[in-house]
Amino acid sequence: MPYHVKTPSKVNVGDVYWKGDNSWTNDYASRKQFSSKSDADAVAATTVTSPQGVTYQPKWFADATVVTE
Repeated sequence: MPYHVKTPSKVNVGDVYWKGDNSWTNDYASRKQFSSKSDADAVAATTVTSPQGVTYQPKWFADATVVTE
């Protein structure tokens, strides 16, 4: 059963989907699909470290959920 990562859109009504390569899409067909939940969970748990050394989770990923087909 494939999994994908989605998050509420900040610009439009509805959701956007993780496309890969550090980008999101509102095109459901273009979403990246994962064969395991753990791979999708790893993307949803993405963190970034600032030049000052502060590690945080960007809002896109903080609001993300892993969904099955």
